[in-house]
Amino acid sequence: MKVKKVKTISTKLTKEIVESLNAGDEVLLNGTIFTARDAAHKRLISLIDRSEKLPVDLRDQILYYTGPTPPKPGYVIGSAGPTTSSRMDSYTPKLIEATGLRGLIGKGNRSKPVIEAMISHGCVYFAAIGGAGALLSKCITKAEIVCYEDLGPEAIYKLDVQDFPVIVATDCRGKSLFQD
Repeated sequence: MKVKKVKTISTKLTKEIVESLNAGDEVLLNGTIFTARDAAHKRLISLIDRSEKLPVDLRDQILYYTGPTPPKPGYVIGSAGPTTSSRMDSYTPKLIEATGLRGLIGKGNRSKPVIEAMISHGCVYFAAIGGAGALLSKCITKAEIVCYEDLGPEAIYKLDVQDFPVIVATDCRGKSLFQD
């Protein structure tokens, strides 16, 4: 029986790191990731459409589709489980193209236009385990809102993560666990 090795990756994501990943790889992320859900995506795309500067530099970064709950006293963050990724699919191709985004984290399948943008621009889609938000939050060592505080849990957060477990669901060549 062959034992699969878990890859440990530090952020920011380079083109070389993204190209080294294959659908099905188990990964532990270390470093900084950002959060964004529907409302934040809508605002970012509006800025892109108006050729305005974004409030956060997403080049070579990872976006995690989550809306964390408030932290209990003494904790960094509350539950931080993945949101269904397809909710962001109408925004994602333009966001990847305009920002140089290299990674996405969520749950569920992605649309053909998202996968095509990932292939064209060297981006990878990681799946996090749905229903495990409380456990995933234990891998978050720091959380701060960087913009859109008025959106509450849908604000864009900067998260520092340590050994944050994900699986490569769709690699930068378009191979997907959901289709293959």
